[in-house]
Amino acid sequence: MAKKQSRLTEALLETAEGMHRTGLLNEAEYSKITVGLLGTQPLPTAKPISGSEIRRMRMRARVSQAAFARYLNLTPGYISQLERGTKQPKGSALVLLNVIRRKGFEAIL
Repeated sequence: MAKKQSRLTEALLETAEGMHRTGLLNEAEYSKITVGLLGTQPLPTAKPISGSEIRRMRMRARVSQAAFARYLNLTPGYISQLERGTKQPKGSALVLLNVIRRKGFEAIL
């Protein structure tokens, strides 16, 4: 039988859900909070993304590599390497790119 959540836990989850819905919390942050409060659930995994797909997302957003890098808190050189396929995105960069893939560039603005 599942343990009943405290009012504090319910309030925290409700606040986190609202912040996630409005874009104040990204998927990784939201997952961390919910897993921490709800227990062990499978964490969502960020799917690999190709350089050509990264370029298509950037072009769809109509931004330069420098602007795209700035929004993602990366360097333009790293974006260039990702688009050419000489590097593969990892960690938070991969998570953000997956958010953009699922929800569009506007999700990170």
